[in-house]
Amino acid sequence: MAESNSLMLVLTTEGDAIRAKALARSLLERRLVACVSLQSTEALYYWEGEIQMDGEVQLLMKTTADRLERLQQVLGELHSYDTPEWLCWPATPSPAYGRWAMGVLSSDGY
Repeated sequence: MAESNSLMLVLTTEGDAIRAKALARSLLERRLVACVSLQSTEALYYWEGEIQMDGEVQLLMKTTADRLERLQQVLGELHSYDTPEWLCWPATPSPAYGRWAMGVLSSDGY
């Protein structure tokens, strides 16, 4: 299990850039993430028994382990999908990037 203050990566997708940017901004404003990288992509997936293909925007979020539960809750409330993608894993940042991310997510801000 990751330490409560260790850096975590969380991946989700949104249907378009406008929704992705709005979601990213809302999560940043709540200080649930330090940074969100956006990448346009195409997704192929099963939905309701059929293969679907759609353009999406992937959001790679940087946060801490102690924010994961709240982040998942808020993401579920704000997300436009019924079943949003949620994948997370621990990350090992460079010392400088880790200090920056932890500073952003501290109660005092960066």
